[in-house]
Amino acid sequence: MLNPADLAPHYSRFRVTERILLSGHSHQAWPDVSLAAQEQAWLDAAEHLDHKWEQAFAQASRVRRGFAALLGEPDAEIALGANTHELVVRFLSALPLGTRSRLVTTNGEFHTIRRQLDRLGEAGIIIDKVDAHPVDTLAERLAARVQDDVAAVLVSSVLFETSEIVPHLSHVAAACARHGAELLVDAYHHLNVVPFDVEAFGLSRAFIVGGGYKYCQLGEGNCFLRVPPDCTLRPVITGWFAEFAALEHGERAGRVGYGTGASRFAGATYDPASHYRAAAVFDVHRQQQMTPVPLRALNQAQTRAIVREFAAGDVDPVRAAVVPMPAERRAGFVAIRMADAVSMAARLNAVGVWCDARGSSLRLGPAPYVTFDQLSAGVAALLDLLQKPPTDPVG
Repeated sequence: MLNPADLAPHYSRFRVTERILLSGHSHQAWPDVSLAAQEQAWLDAAEHLDHKWEQAFAQASRVRRGFAALLGEPDAEIALGANTHELVVRFLSALPLGTRSRLVTTNGEFHTIRRQLDRLGEAGIIIDKVDAHPVDTLAERLAARVQDDVAAVLVSSVLFETSEIVPHLSHVAAACARHGAELLVDAYHHLNVVPFDVEAFGLSRAFIVGGGYKYCQLGEGNCFLRVPPDCTLRPVITGWFAEFAALEHGERAGRVGYGTGASRFAGATYDPASHYRAAAVFDVHRQQQMTPVPLRALNQAQTRAIVREFAAGDVDPVRAAVVPMPAERRAGFVAIRMADAVSMAARLNAVGVWCDARGSSLRLGPAPYVTFDQLSAGVAALLDLLQKPPTDPVG
C-alpha cells in the first residue's frame, strides 16, 4: 500500500506535514514539481510570444491523456475547460430543448448542475428532480423517469454531500438509449480516488464531466468533458477553437462549422499555465504509482480509520453520527451528520484541522500525504470539540 510518509516530501511547499489537511475531497495539495511547471509556462510565453501555443497545446494533449487514463479509456475524446460549469453549459446548449423540454436530475447534485438547472427551470425548461436517497435505487428511479420528451439526464456517480457511490448507472444509460436522450455523469468526486471504467460501467454513450481541483491535485483551470464516440451535437454556446482546424486552412462555411469528436465542445483562448501544472502532476502520479487502484486502497484504509476512531469516541448519535453506508460504497471522504456542521468546520479549522461542511454534513477527507497519526489527531480534535457547547470559545 502507498505510504503517506513517503509521499509527503513531494508536497513540501503546501506544508502537509505541518498541518492536518482533511480537505482532500475539496482541495488537495499540489506536488512541488507544479511550481516549476507554472514557471515554464511563463518562460515559454516570453520566448515564443504568440507562437507559444504549440508548446501549450502539447501540454493540453498530455492533460487529455491523463484524464482519459483515469476514465479507463485511453482513446477517450476529451474536451478541456477552465471549470465544469462552462463544459456543462456547452453540453446543455447542444440539447434539443425546443422539442424535448424536460431534464431529469436529482436533488443531490453539486451546485454547478443544481443552480444552472434551477435557472433553466425558471426560464420554462421542465426540471424533473428525483430524490437522491435511497442511493441503492437511485439509478432505477432515474431510468423510470426517462421518456421521449427528456433531452438529458444529469447525475453524479458519487454524491458530493455524503461521498456515497451511485450504483447501476448503466440502467440510466440504457433508458436514455431507448428514448434518444443524452446522459451526463458528474464524476468529479469519483476520479483518482475510486477506479472508473467507462466500458465496465456501461457508460460508453455517456458524457462525463469532472476536473482536477480535488483528488487529481491539478489545481484550478483543469476540467474535462468526455464526449461519446461519433457525437454530432452542435453546441449553441461555442468557442472559436471548435472550428480551429478549418480556420487554419482558411475554410469558412456558411453554416457554423464544428470539428470532430471532443473538439465540437472546445472553447476559446485560455491561460495555458494550468495545463503545464497538470501535465507535471500527472507525471508525478505515474512515477509514484499513485494510480486509482492503490489510491483507492489507501483511501479506504484512511476513511475506515476515521470511522473507527470516531466510533470509539462514543458520541451521542443525536449530536453527531457518521452517515451510514457499506465501506465499499464510500468514496473519498467521511460525512458526519450534525446540526452545527458548518460552525464545527470553522472551529476545527481554527485549531488547525482543515475540513469543510455542506449543509448538515461535516466532511473529513484524507489525502495520500496524510498520515494515520494525523488522522488520529484530527478525529481527536473533533471529539474534543463535540464535548464543548458550540458557543464555547475555541482555543
